[in-house]
Order: sequence, then C-alpha cells, then structure tokens
Amino acid sequence: MRENSMRTKTRTIRKTTRNYQGNRTLLPTYDVESFESDTEIWNKLDKRFRVLDTLTDHVIRGSARSLIVYGPAGLGKSYTVENALERRGGNYEIIKGGATKIGLLRTLYKYRSRDCVVVFDDCDSILLDLDCISLLKAACDTTERRRISYMTNDKIAADDEIGTIPGTWDFEGRIIFITNTDFTAAPSKLAPHCEAMVSRSHYIDLQMKSSRDYIIRIKQVVSQGLFEPLGLRENMIVDVMRYIDDNEKSLRELSLRMAIKLGTLRKDSGDDWKEIADVTCRKGS
Repeated sequence: MRENSMRTKTRTIRKTTRNYQGNRTLLPTYDVESFESDTEIWNKLDKRFRVLDTLTDHVIRGSARSLIVYGPAGLGKSYTVENALERRGGNYEIIKGGATKIGLLRTLYKYRSRDCVVVFDDCDSILLDLDCISLLKAACDTTERRRISYMTNDKIAADDEIGTIPGTWDFEGRIIFITNTDFTAAPSKLAPHCEAMVSRSHYIDLQMKSSRDYIIRIKQVVSQGLFEPLGLRENMIVDVMRYIDDNEKSLRELSLRMAIKLGTLRKDSGDDWKEIADVTCRKGS
C-alpha cells in the first residue's frame, strides 16, 4: 500500500502545465528536484529578492556595513542591486570582473567616506588572494573604527584626485559583494576567511538550485517588465516562454540573458526565429 502511494506521488510530480496567462506562465505542478510547488518556489524567490532589495537599501543608507549576495549567474542579483543604487542615488562604484590587491586598496581608499558604497560584482578572484581577503575583512569589521593597514616600503598612488595612499587609514564606506561562490562552502584553505566575511556581513543565499528555480525566476522578471525595452507583443512573449519551457534541458544556459536573446530573435527574425534559436541557443545543435 505504501509502495503504491509513493508511485502515485512520483507521477503527480511529473505532471506539467505549459501555458501562459497574462504576465505569468504556469509551470510544472511540482519541482522534481525539490518537491516544492511552483507557488512555493515563486513565493520563496520573491521573498528573497525583496529582502535583497531591502538590505541593499540598508547598505546605501548606512544602517548596514556590508552585504554578501550568493546565487547563480544571470538571474537578477546585479540587476536588483544596481536598480536600488540608481533609485537611491549617492556615491557608489561597481567593480566587475576582478581586482588585484593594489587595485582593491586604491578602490577602498578612494571610496572610504561614509557616503560611499563599493560593489564587487563577480570578483571571485579576490577570494583566492589572502591579502585581498584581509583587506576586505578589515573594511567590513564590526568594530566602531575600521582601520585598514597595508605596510609597504613603496608609495602607492591612488589617482590625481586623492594622491598617495597612507599606510594606515580609516574606512567608513560600505561594501556589497555579489558572487556565484557559496561563502559557506569554501575550500578548506579559504574557509576561515570566508566564514569571517560572513560573520561581518548580511549574507543572502538566493536558493536557486534547480532548473525549475531558474525558469520561475526568469518568469518573475518577465512579469516585472523584462521585455518592455524590446517592445514585444503579448503573443511574442508567450512564444518565447513556451520555447524556454520546451527546451529547458538543451538551452546553453537558463538566464535572463538567454531570455533577452530569444526575445530579440522573436521580434527581429520573423518565422525563422526558432530555427535560428535552435542553432545559436541550444547545446549540440
């Protein structure tokens, strides 16, 4: 009796509904990997991105010193943070791609005042440099006075505006670290340093683990106007979302970037758009 019940549950999990209603696409009744319903996943992600927006605002206002945002690439981490920064204004700098320890030192010194926010977006190479991590730990410290020291015999010039960096100085700015690396599961060599960063910061795990999480997140952002700049008609949005549903296992990636690529093809390539998408957006095509 118990065995039959389990088989029935498995069949229920695999049921799917693939139609678009208004601005929301209905997805499979259950996520195969997590056993969460689509509504549960939708609400979970909506809550976490709302918390991300709120905490970003706290960092901007100065009530929080640092924030670490962890989640997969291309699903709205940077989009959410940058929107909040633009909405609030102020003095901020976004660093993307990587930074040397001298580059990090210059950035922290230049944006050291209490009205400044530094965003490190996909700069995970910093985590591989113990000197960089030490600088970040000092900048994010919870003590009343955050003192940064970098002892060297060479003078380090920041730029013409701020001149030479002293060996010791106070940092009063705030930091947001956007990463694809889970700080709570770092390699053993880096684990103590990553744990120290987490203890100094607000840490958000956006909890997007499965392909269904990814697709529901894409559809949340679509419902918020992702395709508005492209000027897609409603029937075109339906076509794009159906294509993502039908090809989720073979798409090169599940991301907002992929959705925009497909939306652009749907708008500009007429009846040939699927053929072009099959060749350019799917693996093994």
